Amino acid sequence: MARWVRRVAILAAVVVLLGLGTVASAQLLRRHVDQAIPHADLFGPSAAPSASPSPSPSASPTPPPGAAIKGPLNILIVGLDTRETILSWLPHADTVMILHVTADLSRAYLTSLPRDLVVNVPAFAPAHFGGERTKLTNAMSFGSQVPGSSIPNPVQGFQLLAKVVSNYTGIARFDAGALLTFTGMRRLVDALGGVDIYIDQRIQSIHLQPSGRGRTACGGCANGYSGPRATYDVGFAHLSGWQALDYARQRYTAGADYTRTRHQRQLIVAILAKVHQLDVLTNPVTLANILGALGRTLIFDGRGYQPSDFGYALRKLQPENITLVGLPGTSVYGGGGQYLGESLNAVQSTYFAALRQDALAAWVPGHPNLVNTAPRRP
Repeated sequence: MARWVRRVAILAAVVVLLGLGTVASAQLLRRHVDQAIPHADLFGPSAAPSASPSPSPSASPTPPPGAAIKGPLNILIVGLDTRETILSWLPHADTVMILHVTADLSRAYLTSLPRDLVVNVPAFAPAHFGGERTKLTNAMSFGSQVPGSSIPNPVQGFQLLAKVVSNYTGIARFDAGALLTFTGMRRLVDALGGVDIYIDQRIQSIHLQPSGRGRTACGGCANGYSGPRATYDVGFAHLSGWQALDYARQRYTAGADYTRTRHQRQLIVAILAKVHQLDVLTNPVTLANILGALGRTLIFDGRGYQPSDFGYALRKLQPENITLVGLPGTSVYGGGGQYLGESLNAVQSTYFAALRQDALAAWVPGHPNLVNTAPRRP
Protein backbone atom coordinates (compact mmCIF):
# COMPACT_ATOMS: atom_id res chain seq x y z
CA MET A 1 0.00 0.00 0.00
CA ALA A 2 2.90 2.35 0.72
CA ARG A 3 4.20 2.05 -2.83
CA TRP A 4 1.03 3.74 -4.13
CA VAL A 5 1.58 6.88 -2.11
CA ARG A 6 5.40 6.85 -2.38
CA ARG A 7 5.12 7.96 -5.97
CA VAL A 8 3.04 11.10 -5.52
CA ALA A 9 4.97 13.23 -7.94
CA ILE A 10 5.20 13.21 -11.64
CA LEU A 11 2.14 13.99 -13.50
CA ALA A 12 2.52 17.48 -14.38
CA ALA A 13 5.49 18.53 -13.26
CA VAL A 14 4.84 16.77 -11.51
CA VAL A 15 3.10 15.54 -9.19
CA VAL A 16 0.42 13.06 -9.52
CA LEU A 17 0.69 9.54 -8.12
CA LEU A 18 2.85 7.28 -10.14
CA GLY A 19 1.94 3.83 -9.15
CA LEU A 20 -0.31 1.91 -6.88
CA GLY A 21 0.97 -1.06 -4.98
CA THR A 22 -2.32 -2.96 -4.94
CA VAL A 23 -5.90 -2.54 -6.02
CA ALA A 24 -6.96 -2.49 -2.39
CA SER A 25 -4.64 0.41 -1.62
CA ALA A 26 -5.97 2.35 -4.59
CA GLN A 27 -9.56 1.95 -3.51
CA LEU A 28 -8.69 2.81 0.09
CA LEU A 29 -6.58 5.90 -0.56
CA ARG A 30 -7.67 7.34 -3.90
CA ARG A 31 -10.33 9.57 -2.40
CA HIS A 32 -7.75 11.37 -0.25
CA VAL A 33 -5.55 12.25 -3.22
CA ASP A 34 -8.34 13.01 -5.67
CA GLN A 35 -9.97 15.36 -3.18
CA ALA A 36 -6.68 17.08 -2.35
CA ILE A 37 -5.78 18.00 -5.95
CA PRO A 38 -7.94 20.69 -7.60
CA HIS A 39 -9.47 19.82 -10.99
CA ALA A 40 -10.43 22.09 -13.91
CA ASP A 41 -11.12 21.91 -17.63
CA LEU A 42 -7.65 22.90 -18.83
CA PHE A 43 -8.26 22.15 -22.49
CA GLY A 44 -11.74 23.49 -23.17
CA PRO A 45 -14.19 22.11 -25.73
CA SER A 46 -12.60 19.90 -28.35
CA ALA A 47 -13.89 17.75 -31.17
CA ALA A 48 -10.76 15.61 -31.18
CA PRO A 49 -11.40 11.97 -30.25
CA SER A 50 -10.14 10.73 -26.90
CA ALA A 51 -7.06 8.50 -27.02
CA SER A 52 -8.17 7.02 -23.72
CA PRO A 53 -11.97 6.97 -23.60
CA SER A 54 -13.69 8.15 -20.46
CA PRO A 55 -14.57 5.46 -17.94
CA SER A 56 -17.91 3.73 -18.38
CA PRO A 57 -19.90 1.44 -16.11
CA SER A 58 -18.66 -2.13 -16.18
CA ALA A 59 -19.74 -5.47 -14.87
CA SER A 60 -18.50 -6.85 -11.59
CA PRO A 61 -15.83 -7.28 -10.46
CA THR A 62 -14.93 -3.60 -10.69
CA PRO A 63 -11.64 -3.13 -12.57
CA PRO A 64 -8.78 -1.27 -10.86
CA PRO A 65 -8.94 2.53 -11.06
CA GLY A 66 -7.28 3.66 -14.27
CA ALA A 67 -7.22 0.21 -15.83
CA ALA A 68 -8.90 1.66 -18.93
CA ILE A 69 -6.09 4.19 -19.53
CA LYS A 70 -4.03 3.01 -22.48
CA GLY A 71 -0.77 4.32 -23.91
CA PRO A 72 0.85 6.06 -25.49
CA LEU A 73 0.06 9.22 -23.50
CA ASN A 74 1.03 12.86 -23.93
CA ILE A 75 0.80 15.11 -20.88
CA LEU A 76 1.18 18.90 -20.96
CA ILE A 77 2.83 20.47 -17.91
CA VAL A 78 2.81 24.26 -17.46
CA GLY A 79 4.50 26.20 -14.67
CA LEU A 80 3.22 29.70 -13.92
CA ASP A 81 5.26 32.83 -13.39
CA THR A 82 2.84 34.96 -11.41
CA ARG A 83 2.57 37.19 -8.37
CA GLU A 84 0.22 35.05 -6.31
CA THR A 85 -0.48 37.83 -3.80
CA ILE A 86 -1.48 40.29 -6.57
CA LEU A 87 -4.77 38.96 -7.90
CA SER A 88 -4.76 41.19 -10.98
CA TRP A 89 -1.25 40.17 -12.12
CA LEU A 90 -1.36 38.55 -15.57
CA PRO A 91 0.34 35.12 -15.40
CA HIS A 92 3.02 34.00 -17.83
CA ALA A 93 3.95 30.44 -18.76
CA ASP A 94 7.42 30.21 -17.22
CA THR A 95 7.78 26.51 -17.97
CA VAL A 96 6.20 24.37 -20.69
CA MET A 97 6.98 20.65 -20.60
CA ILE A 98 5.67 17.69 -22.56
CA LEU A 99 5.77 14.23 -20.99
CA HIS A 100 5.38 11.37 -23.48
CA VAL A 101 4.64 7.93 -22.00
CA THR A 102 5.14 4.89 -24.23
CA ALA A 103 2.41 2.49 -25.29
CA ASP A 104 3.26 -0.03 -22.56
CA LEU A 105 3.29 2.81 -19.94
CA SER A 106 6.71 1.76 -18.64
CA ARG A 107 8.97 4.48 -20.14
CA ALA A 108 8.66 8.23 -20.59
CA TYR A 109 10.38 11.15 -22.30
CA LEU A 110 10.32 14.68 -20.90
CA THR A 111 11.22 17.74 -22.96
CA SER A 112 10.60 21.49 -22.79
CA LEU A 113 9.63 24.34 -25.07
CA PRO A 114 11.42 27.65 -24.39
CA ARG A 115 9.22 30.26 -22.72
CA ASP A 116 10.37 32.76 -25.38
CA LEU A 117 9.75 30.44 -28.35
CA VAL A 118 8.34 32.55 -31.20
CA VAL A 119 4.99 31.02 -32.21
CA ASN A 120 1.69 31.87 -33.81
CA VAL A 121 -0.91 32.42 -31.09
CA PRO A 122 -4.37 32.03 -32.65
CA ALA A 123 -7.44 34.13 -31.96
CA PHE A 124 -9.18 33.14 -28.73
CA ALA A 125 -12.78 34.26 -28.29
CA PRO A 126 -13.13 33.79 -24.48
CA ALA A 127 -10.42 36.44 -23.95
CA HIS A 128 -11.45 38.61 -26.91
CA PHE A 129 -7.93 38.03 -28.28
CA GLY A 130 -7.44 38.46 -32.02
CA GLY A 131 -4.25 36.43 -32.51
CA GLU A 132 -0.59 37.43 -32.76
CA ARG A 133 2.86 36.08 -33.54
CA THR A 134 4.71 36.39 -30.25
CA LYS A 135 6.50 34.49 -27.49
CA LEU A 136 4.98 31.27 -26.18
CA THR A 137 4.87 32.61 -22.62
CA ASN A 138 2.49 35.37 -23.75
CA ALA A 139 -0.16 32.85 -24.81
CA MET A 140 -0.90 32.26 -21.13
CA SER A 141 -1.20 36.00 -20.50
CA PHE A 142 -3.43 36.71 -23.50
CA GLY A 143 -5.65 33.71 -22.82
CA SER A 144 -6.02 34.51 -19.11
CA GLN A 145 -7.67 37.86 -19.67
CA VAL A 146 -11.34 37.91 -18.71
CA PRO A 147 -13.36 40.61 -20.51
CA GLY A 148 -14.98 42.93 -17.99
CA SER A 149 -12.81 41.76 -15.10
CA SER A 150 -9.39 42.72 -13.73
CA ILE A 151 -8.84 39.21 -12.34
CA PRO A 152 -7.14 36.85 -14.82
CA ASN A 153 -8.13 33.21 -15.24
CA PRO A 154 -5.04 30.96 -15.62
CA VAL A 155 -7.22 27.95 -16.48
CA GLN A 156 -8.53 29.86 -19.48
CA GLY A 157 -4.95 30.86 -20.30
CA PHE A 158 -3.89 27.19 -20.25
CA GLN A 159 -6.58 26.47 -22.84
CA LEU A 160 -5.06 28.93 -25.31
CA LEU A 161 -1.51 27.85 -24.55
CA ALA A 162 -2.47 24.19 -25.14
CA LYS A 163 -3.80 25.11 -28.58
CA VAL A 164 -0.52 26.82 -29.41
CA VAL A 165 1.54 23.83 -28.26
CA SER A 166 -0.67 21.43 -30.23
CA ASN A 167 -0.25 23.52 -33.38
CA TYR A 168 3.52 23.75 -32.94
CA THR A 169 4.20 20.10 -32.10
CA GLY A 170 1.49 18.40 -34.15
CA ILE A 171 0.17 16.66 -31.01
CA ALA A 172 -3.54 16.71 -31.82
CA ARG A 173 -4.74 15.96 -28.32
CA PHE A 174 -3.17 15.84 -24.86
CA ASP A 175 -4.34 13.05 -22.57
CA ALA A 176 -3.85 15.08 -19.38
CA GLY A 177 -2.61 18.46 -18.25
CA ALA A 178 -1.26 20.09 -15.12
CA LEU A 179 -0.92 23.74 -14.18
CA LEU A 180 1.74 24.36 -11.52
CA THR A 181 2.77 27.27 -9.36
CA PHE A 182 6.42 27.33 -8.37
CA THR A 183 5.62 28.59 -4.90
CA GLY A 184 3.68 25.37 -4.52
CA MET A 185 6.64 23.42 -5.85
CA ARG A 186 8.76 24.89 -3.06
CA ARG A 187 6.23 23.69 -0.50
CA LEU A 188 6.24 20.23 -2.03
CA VAL A 189 10.03 19.93 -1.88
CA ASP A 190 9.99 21.01 1.77
CA ALA A 191 7.23 18.49 2.53
CA LEU A 192 9.53 15.81 1.10
CA GLY A 193 12.42 16.93 3.31
CA GLY A 194 14.39 18.32 0.35
CA VAL A 195 15.66 16.64 -2.81
CA ASP A 196 19.00 15.30 -4.03
CA ILE A 197 20.23 16.58 -7.37
CA TYR A 198 23.44 16.71 -9.40
CA ILE A 199 24.33 20.33 -10.21
CA ASP A 200 25.87 20.21 -13.68
CA GLN A 201 27.24 23.77 -13.86
CA ARG A 202 28.00 26.49 -11.35
CA ILE A 203 24.94 28.68 -10.83
CA GLN A 204 24.73 31.98 -8.97
CA SER A 205 21.34 33.29 -7.98
CA ILE A 206 20.10 36.60 -9.33
CA HIS A 207 17.34 36.79 -6.73
CA LEU A 208 18.47 35.35 -3.38
CA GLN A 209 21.24 35.57 -0.82
CA PRO A 210 22.96 32.45 0.62
CA SER A 211 20.50 32.62 3.53
CA GLY A 212 17.51 32.48 1.20
CA ARG A 213 16.55 36.10 1.83
CA GLY A 214 15.97 38.33 -1.19
CA ARG A 215 18.83 40.37 -2.59
CA THR A 216 18.60 44.16 -2.56
CA ALA A 217 17.00 45.77 -5.62
CA CYS A 218 19.42 48.12 -7.33
CA GLY A 219 18.63 50.12 -10.47
CA GLY A 220 22.22 50.41 -11.67
CA CYS A 221 23.37 46.91 -10.71
CA ALA A 222 23.80 43.82 -12.85
CA ASN A 223 20.40 42.18 -13.37
CA GLY A 224 18.86 44.73 -10.99
CA TYR A 225 20.13 43.37 -7.65
CA SER A 226 23.12 43.78 -5.36
CA GLY A 227 24.64 41.90 -2.45
CA PRO A 228 25.82 38.33 -1.80
CA ARG A 229 24.35 35.60 -4.00
CA ALA A 230 23.27 32.04 -3.27
CA THR A 231 25.67 29.81 -5.19
CA TYR A 232 25.26 26.22 -6.39
CA ASP A 233 28.55 24.52 -7.23
CA VAL A 234 29.02 21.51 -9.48
CA GLY A 235 28.44 18.20 -7.75
CA PHE A 236 25.81 16.35 -5.74
CA ALA A 237 23.70 18.54 -3.49
CA HIS A 238 20.74 18.26 -1.15
CA LEU A 239 18.43 21.21 -1.78
CA SER A 240 15.64 22.57 0.39
CA GLY A 241 12.48 23.97 -1.17
CA TRP A 242 13.72 27.53 -1.64
CA GLN A 243 17.08 26.33 -2.96
CA ALA A 244 15.51 23.91 -5.46
CA LEU A 245 13.16 26.60 -6.75
CA ASP A 246 15.93 29.21 -6.91
CA TYR A 247 18.30 26.85 -8.75
CA ALA A 248 15.62 25.95 -11.29
CA ARG A 249 14.70 29.61 -11.92
CA GLN A 250 18.08 30.95 -13.01
CA ARG A 251 18.45 31.74 -16.72
CA TYR A 252 21.12 34.47 -16.71
CA THR A 253 23.87 31.88 -17.02
CA ALA A 254 25.74 29.92 -19.66
CA GLY A 255 23.09 28.38 -21.89
CA ALA A 256 20.44 30.89 -20.77
CA ASP A 257 16.88 29.53 -20.86
CA TYR A 258 17.98 26.21 -22.37
CA THR A 259 20.04 25.62 -19.23
CA ARG A 260 17.15 26.65 -17.02
CA THR A 261 14.69 24.27 -18.71
CA ARG A 262 17.23 21.46 -18.34
CA HIS A 263 17.49 22.15 -14.62
CA GLN A 264 13.71 22.24 -14.30
CA ARG A 265 13.44 18.80 -15.93
CA GLN A 266 16.11 17.50 -13.58
CA LEU A 267 14.21 18.89 -10.59
CA ILE A 268 11.03 17.09 -11.67
CA VAL A 269 12.84 13.75 -11.75
CA ALA A 270 14.58 14.52 -8.42
CA ILE A 271 11.17 15.13 -6.82
CA LEU A 272 9.85 11.89 -8.25
CA ALA A 273 12.89 9.97 -7.04
CA LYS A 274 12.50 11.36 -3.51
CA VAL A 275 8.80 10.53 -3.37
CA HIS A 276 9.62 7.05 -4.60
CA GLN A 277 12.02 6.57 -1.67
CA LEU A 278 9.62 7.63 1.08
CA ASP A 279 7.39 5.33 3.08
CA VAL A 280 4.91 8.09 3.75
CA LEU A 281 2.13 5.84 5.04
CA THR A 282 4.17 5.26 8.17
CA ASN A 283 4.26 9.02 8.75
CA PRO A 284 0.79 10.60 8.62
CA VAL A 285 2.27 14.08 9.08
CA THR A 286 4.47 13.73 6.00
CA LEU A 287 1.55 12.37 3.99
CA ALA A 288 -0.66 15.26 5.06
CA ASN A 289 2.07 17.79 4.19
CA ILE A 290 2.56 16.26 0.74
CA LEU A 291 -1.13 16.27 -0.04
CA GLY A 292 -1.47 19.81 1.30
CA ALA A 293 1.43 20.96 -0.88
CA LEU A 294 -0.06 19.25 -3.92
CA GLY A 295 -3.36 20.98 -3.32
CA ARG A 296 -1.59 24.35 -3.44
CA THR A 297 0.79 23.37 -6.23
CA LEU A 298 -1.24 22.20 -9.17
CA ILE A 299 -4.52 22.09 -11.01
CA PHE A 300 -5.11 18.84 -12.86
CA ASP A 301 -7.15 17.76 -15.88
CA GLY A 302 -7.24 14.02 -16.55
CA ARG A 303 -9.73 14.28 -19.41
CA GLY A 304 -12.29 12.28 -17.44
CA TYR A 305 -9.85 10.41 -15.20
CA GLN A 306 -8.73 11.16 -11.65
CA PRO A 307 -5.10 11.56 -10.49
CA SER A 308 -5.31 8.16 -8.79
CA ASP A 309 -6.42 6.61 -12.09
CA PHE A 310 -3.19 7.79 -13.66
CA GLY A 311 -1.34 6.57 -10.59
CA TYR A 312 -2.47 3.04 -11.25
CA ALA A 313 -1.95 3.27 -15.01
CA LEU A 314 1.63 4.52 -14.54
CA ARG A 315 2.56 2.10 -11.78
CA LYS A 316 5.40 0.60 -13.90
CA LEU A 317 7.02 3.98 -14.60
CA GLN A 318 10.19 4.36 -12.52
CA PRO A 319 12.36 7.50 -12.19
CA GLU A 320 15.25 5.82 -14.01
CA ASN A 321 12.96 5.12 -16.97
CA ILE A 322 12.34 8.81 -17.68
CA THR A 323 14.61 10.20 -20.42
CA LEU A 324 15.22 13.97 -20.36
CA VAL A 325 15.62 15.54 -23.80
CA GLY A 326 16.84 19.09 -24.41
CA LEU A 327 15.91 20.48 -27.82
CA PRO A 328 18.48 23.07 -29.00
CA GLY A 329 17.65 26.46 -30.42
CA THR A 330 18.93 29.93 -31.18
CA SER A 331 17.88 33.49 -30.45
CA VAL A 332 15.92 35.45 -33.05
CA TYR A 333 16.53 39.16 -33.64
CA GLY A 334 14.64 41.76 -35.65
CA GLY A 335 15.62 45.07 -37.17
CA GLY A 336 18.09 47.08 -35.14
CA GLY A 337 19.13 43.99 -33.18
CA GLN A 338 15.88 43.78 -31.20
CA TYR A 339 15.50 40.47 -29.41
CA LEU A 340 12.34 38.73 -30.59
CA GLY A 341 12.62 35.37 -28.86
CA GLU A 342 13.85 31.84 -29.54
CA SER A 343 13.60 29.38 -32.41
CA LEU A 344 14.21 25.66 -31.98
CA ASN A 345 16.56 23.97 -34.44
CA ALA A 346 15.13 21.77 -37.19
CA VAL A 347 15.76 18.64 -35.10
CA GLN A 348 12.62 19.50 -33.12
CA SER A 349 10.44 18.44 -36.05
CA THR A 350 12.00 14.96 -36.09
CA TYR A 351 11.61 14.69 -32.32
CA PHE A 352 7.91 15.48 -32.37
CA ALA A 353 7.36 13.29 -35.43
CA ALA A 354 8.90 10.37 -33.49
CA LEU A 355 6.82 11.29 -30.44
CA ARG A 356 3.59 11.22 -32.44
CA GLN A 357 4.51 7.76 -33.72
CA ASP A 358 5.60 6.56 -30.23
CA ALA A 359 9.04 5.93 -31.74
CA LEU A 360 11.29 7.93 -29.40
CA ALA A 361 13.05 4.76 -28.26
CA ALA A 362 14.50 4.58 -31.79
CA TRP A 363 15.04 8.37 -32.11
CA VAL A 364 17.01 8.91 -28.89
CA PRO A 365 20.05 6.69 -29.68
CA GLY A 366 20.63 8.76 -32.82
CA HIS A 367 20.74 12.02 -30.81
CA PRO A 368 22.81 11.21 -27.68
CA ASN A 369 24.00 14.83 -27.35
CA LEU A 370 20.42 15.94 -26.67
CA VAL A 371 19.85 13.56 -23.76
CA ASN A 372 20.36 15.11 -20.32
CA THR A 373 22.33 12.75 -18.12
CA ALA A 374 23.98 13.11 -14.73
CA PRO A 375 26.39 10.98 -12.70
CA ARG A 376 24.89 8.61 -10.17
CA ARG A 377 25.69 9.27 -6.55
CA PRO A 378 28.39 6.81 -5.43
